[in-house]
Amino acid sequence: MTADNSFLEWVYFIWQNNWPLFLVGARNTIIIALSGTIIGFFIGVLIGIIRTIPIDHKTHPVLRAVYNVVNFILLSYIEVFRGTPMMVQAMVIFYGAAMVYGIHLDPIPAGIFIVSINTGAYMAEIVRGGILAVDKGQFEAAHSIGMTHTQTMTYIVLPQALRSILPATSNEFVINIKDTSVLSVISVTELFFNSNSVAGINYRYFEVFLITCIIYFIMTFTVTRLLRYLEIKLEGPSVYIIHGSQTVPEAQIRIVGKE
Repeated sequence: MTADNSFLEWVYFIWQNNWPLFLVGARNTIIIALSGTIIGFFIGVLIGIIRTIPIDHKTHPVLRAVYNVVNFILLSYIEVFRGTPMMVQAMVIFYGAAMVYGIHLDPIPAGIFIVSINTGAYMAEIVRGGILAVDKGQFEAAHSIGMTHTQTMTYIVLPQALRSILPATSNEFVINIKDTSVLSVISVTELFFNSNSVAGINYRYFEVFLITCIIYFIMTFTVTRLLRYLEIKLEGPSVYIIHGSQTVPEAQIRIVGKE
């Protein structure tokens, strides 16, 4: 290839000769983003539940003091990881672990860990908001029939809260697919890192990163459509038909739901 070749010829040439690197980078990007989102989701659920435990003047002083300490630690974690860039977090954790503690992490596991704890900080507030959005009357009704706080959260509150936060969780996954690019600073061989290597070899940055842009778009668009389909399925039908045994033959109760 020479400088006289057309733009499309360069794009085709770069893809034809480097597609394994692009696909490996895309695979690692999906692995890191998916693993980080799942682990971060469970971190967020755990923290969200802890931060919404009802504590009042009736609670034992020791338990109240312990809860305040734990809540302060969790709040500090949330504020730090939401208030600093993931790129900085990656460099501090990856290089700091090696310099301070002598722990040499492999790039991809380190990337999953970094994305997980970063996502967990965001998901903690999303889950907390979802729990607080559930009507307080449902808490009171559950307690009035003798359900414990754990039972109330498990069987009544969390199913509703998790359904309401699904769009935000899906958005976090899409964001993580794009944000894995910052992990190139710790030599994680994700899509951006491999694309940068290809561009350095061919000295054709525009053509290489156009291909990279298309791959990112295909990944995020596909994930968005799949998650949207899942949301629609979880919403259920817009109209429910309930058959009841009434004195009127074939009586039906028609409940019109969300369109």
